[in-house]
Amino acid sequence: MKVKHFINLHKGTTFIFVLGLMFIYQNFSLGPWVYLALHGSYGILWLLKDRLFPDKRWEEEFPLAINLIGFAVISLYWVAPFILVSHQVEPPLPLLSAAITLNMFGIFLHFCSDAQKFYTLKYQPGLITEGFFARCRNTNYLGEIFIYLAFAMLTMHWLPFLILGGFIVAIFIPNMLKKEQSLSRYPGFDEYRAKSGLLFPIFTGYHSQDTAPSPKI
Repeated sequence: MKVKHFINLHKGTTFIFVLGLMFIYQNFSLGPWVYLALHGSYGILWLLKDRLFPDKRWEEEFPLAINLIGFAVISLYWVAPFILVSHQVEPPLPLLSAAITLNMFGIFLHFCSDAQKFYTLKYQPGLITEGFFARCRNTNYLGEIFIYLAFAMLTMHWLPFLILGGFIVAIFIPNMLKKEQSLSRYPGFDEYRAKSGLLFPIFTGYHSQDTAPSPKI
């Protein structure tokens, strides 16, 4: 069973899960509706992404038991909507506005950078040093962190923040460092690393000639 199958199952059922919580707890206030729109649509967009520009990392196959454990782990992301709905949390309007804004930035960075990476590597393997990756080497991870940070903000509870921090430390950072090791084999990586941040963009050290497309490697 491919890794992407349990990930897609989780993403695709998030809308149903959150809506089910709303009916179980009879909570149809503004907060849950906003959360449903944000997290539910994110899951649907993920499925579309998998069809249009899939990530090769998720094509790897593992035994069913490993995939079930993986599903249980990423289901920790469902703690946020559970707290929001079951605890009758009512996020203030400024917080709702901030969370929606952060989520939109996250969606933009996450999906657009993944699309750039997929189509660039499809036709020109090597370092990607322009566009979304010109100043940040992991723009897609930054976008994903923004997305789940917005979900955590809506709960007004410490636990979703702790869970997100756990994912960052245990999954995101190791994957970024593994990617660093892989990219280090390309000529020009040291110069690229000096001009870009691992997770957050670096805006210093750029001149007009740096905007030119990188040569094929």
